[in-house]
Amino acid sequence: MSRTEREFDAFANEYDQLLRDPIRERFVGADSQFFHVRKYDLIRDFYRRRATDTKSLALLDIGCGRGELLKLLRDDFSEAAGCDLSQEMLEGGRVAEAGVQVRLQTSPTNIPFEDRRFDLVTAVCVYHHVALHDRDALTAEVRRVLKPGGVFALIEHNPYNPATRIIVSRTPVDADAILLRPITARRLVERQGFRALDHRYFLYFPKGVYDRCKSLERVLGRVPLGGQYALFCSFSGGQEKLLALSGRRSLMGSGRLPIAAQGSIPPHNGPY
Repeated sequence: MSRTEREFDAFANEYDQLLRDPIRERFVGADSQFFHVRKYDLIRDFYRRRATDTKSLALLDIGCGRGELLKLLRDDFSEAAGCDLSQEMLEGGRVAEAGVQVRLQTSPTNIPFEDRRFDLVTAVCVYHHVALHDRDALTAEVRRVLKPGGVFALIEHNPYNPATRIIVSRTPVDADAILLRPITARRLVERQGFRALDHRYFLYFPKGVYDRCKSLERVLGRVPLGGQYALFCSFSGGQEKLLALSGRRSLMGSGRLPIAAQGSIPPHNGPY
């Protein structure tokens, strides 16, 4: 059993309490679903802007936890599935009872689904829990389960937002967190042959303000101050051939540090 699996199994019964933070609570008010709904809106808006009907598409949410996002999205896709390292989190959210197929991950770098099965794979606030040396392997797994031309949506905390960093630093479930700068996320997916389609920041305003200023948040989407960011990218079969031809460059031979080490922010650095 991995450290992450042990920790989230232990957190499952009191997960909501462990997430409590005065800044977070003032941001969402009485609506605990606000963060999940914002991600739902972001994903739906991505496909609307591309005039794409998702009813024929298959969705996978990795690190789905208790399945809050999956439950929101399931009726918008032909298939909705999820996986997580923690059996306790999956059972606690009763995800399977919500009509969603769920499978337990056996390791942080294993996605327990077949090759080229999904049109959209989401990873929401997952990568900051993944060890630096496992991030490329997990991203390669995402590529494996995506259909050619499928979309990977990587959503993460924005380390440029001071409030986000404060909340993460004092939240027990994020004790192991190593936040990813947006450039780190982009380079991570590019190393596995993904091509960025869209990159935007969100969660600028608390719920009460957002409900009245939704259009303003869309305008601000390129300003790197939102509480979180989303990177949408795609992978095609042709890119897979290019990756095989290019091979892997030796870090020793290139004289460069790993990109993750260049761009990640340790959880207890600076204001942490």
